[in-house]
Amino acid sequence: MPYLYEVSWAEAVPNLLICLREGLEAGLVVTILLAAVRKASTAERPLSATPVWLGLLGAVSVAASFAAVLTYSTSVMSSSAQEAVGGVLSVLAVALVTWMVFWMRRTASTLSKQLRGEVTRAAAIGVGALAVTAFLAVGREGLETTLFVWTAVKASGATLAPLVGATIGLIAAIVLCWLLYSQSVRLNLGVFFSRTALLLIVIAAGVLAYGLGELQNAGLIPGAQWIAFDLSAHIDANSWWAALITGITALQPKMTVLQVVAWAVYLIVVLTMFVRAGATAPQPAAPKPEPADEHEHAGDWFERIAGKRLAVVGAALVLVPALAAGLAIALLPSASEGSVQAVSITSNSCAPEWSSARSGSQTFSVKNGSGKAGEITLVNADGAIVGEIETIGAGTTADMTATLSRGSYTIKCAMSGQAVTSSATVQVSGTADAPPAVKPVSQDDLTPANDAYQAAAAQALGRLTETLGALRNDLHANNIAAAQADWLTAQEQWERVGASYNSFGAAGTAVDGLPGGLPDGVNDVGFTGLHRLEYGLWHGQGAAQLLPVLDKLGADIATVQQNLSSTDLAGDPTNLPIRGHEILEDALRDHISGMDDLGGGAAYPLTMADIDITRTVISGLGPLLDERAPDLRATIAARLDTLQRTLLATQDGGKWRPPAQIPHAAQQSVKAALGGALEVLARVPRLLEVPAAH
Repeated sequence: MPYLYEVSWAEAVPNLLICLREGLEAGLVVTILLAAVRKASTAERPLSATPVWLGLLGAVSVAASFAAVLTYSTSVMSSSAQEAVGGVLSVLAVALVTWMVFWMRRTASTLSKQLRGEVTRAAAIGVGALAVTAFLAVGREGLETTLFVWTAVKASGATLAPLVGATIGLIAAIVLCWLLYSQSVRLNLGVFFSRTALLLIVIAAGVLAYGLGELQNAGLIPGAQWIAFDLSAHIDANSWWAALITGITALQPKMTVLQVVAWAVYLIVVLTMFVRAGATAPQPAAPKPEPADEHEHAGDWFERIAGKRLAVVGAALVLVPALAAGLAIALLPSASEGSVQAVSITSNSCAPEWSSARSGSQTFSVKNGSGKAGEITLVNADGAIVGEIETIGAGTTADMTATLSRGSYTIKCAMSGQAVTSSATVQVSGTADAPPAVKPVSQDDLTPANDAYQAAAAQALGRLTETLGALRNDLHANNIAAAQADWLTAQEQWERVGASYNSFGAAGTAVDGLPGGLPDGVNDVGFTGLHRLEYGLWHGQGAAQLLPVLDKLGADIATVQQNLSSTDLAGDPTNLPIRGHEILEDALRDHISGMDDLGGGAAYPLTMADIDITRTVISGLGPLLDERAPDLRATIAARLDTLQRTLLATQDGGKWRPPAQIPHAAQQSVKAALGGALEVLARVPRLLEVPAAH
């Protein structure tokens, strides 16, 4: 079997476990139903097991139909729509699996008795009702399994391993159930379900993080640019240990803060509740004799309708889901809008089969025979991306859907460790309209803007150094009021350097660090810089204590000036679009929240300084933004103007006041204006993202 040797078994394990457990649950239900039928059967009134098997077949039909609708419906969607649907269904799958784990924990001890009672009741009504009972008992397991496996396959990046794992898990579950039914083996089911539940919770946490990431990529929830960590440049995704961690936990080398927090909170909360549920699980009550009642076997309405109509019920259970799925697929946008084009990737070629196309929706079925994982993009004549597969695994096939208008297009294949290859350029005819494409940027594109930003930052550092001289004179003269005013000027100049979110590393922390996390807090010898001066100036400290701090601050600023153009500080152009959003996001986190206020009460003037450097960054990026979103710069400028007016409105006679002295309504207006600015600034990193190197 080609490429089987390239299957990542780490990615196969989660679906193997899911299908083994869910298949075993469904198999146990079937086993209990068959045993109950056999026990209820008498010589005077024999019962056949055929209704149970028909119900099982109907449940399989529902699961298969559901899988078909999921797969086909997403294949005709745009990339952002696929991300949105994948994210929503991933979160739903996690909710269902979590409920299933606790449901099994609660009802495992009484499940057999409950099902036997339902079989007895259904058998009294008729064989059709018995088929419905089996269908309902097994169908839930099938739908849960289908949804979770589908989301796990999406999370894996369209590799073959999850499907292989799911197949092995189902086969193992079927074999194990047959052995249990024939009493060939014994298995402590309570221990099995408890142990596998713990692993399922870990897997579900990863799927939850993946789903939230997809929703962020689709723009449905914020925070896509608030990165918790990005290890993609330091970790080989194809290494065995990275594949093991990613495959089992669904964690990725690059994750947002929301993904990490959701993963950790889900694990802590659900694992704690699961362990407590096991410790306090009630013992099953002693069985009570059930009174004989003529109405005991009356059944629900659907059971009474089914009655003895086994053939009709069996056909309905099997055919109705398939027909419903076919109707749903037929109502979706058809392939006539753009037929599926099969293309392949090898170690030295990219989509050689693609030679013609027409306008409208087009789906490419991309088969990766290169032996490497990578990224596939479809670009127009301007180099703008109109469709992409972010990750395609070795030996797998994945779909890429795009809407094409008149023009020329090329498929580009960026495989790990290899030079980028391209297909032939294909000319598309027709009159269909396509949504605007996003043209990727390169490091060279961003370099002029980054050079302009570095020049502005260097000027701000120069003014900061001059202000330190005035501050030194104030301290020598013991003029604390003047020193406080000059401190504010110095801090404003540092804000205009734009070193947000610790982007200058240790060098920036030495200049602008906070005492949080230090063993002795504000008294720690490691607490240095502008905020150390702020604390001293507003807490009665004089020249003897603050001049040494000022001397060290001057040396630390000189270090920043000398290394400003290094990639550890401001020398990496690819960080500039993120900086355009994070400067004011950092202002919200540090200034507006009061986190960095050590007595100066300067949140609003410092935010004004952040607006200045944000305007500088956006101005440098202007030509690139105008090419991709012509109206965005004007919108950003308007939002920044609103924020600036709102901040100035908090002044009293032209003088800044601490936020604590500002009316609550005015404080809320500042937060609202800042939120509005951040909303539009968040588009900048998405529009100007530099494609990852492969």
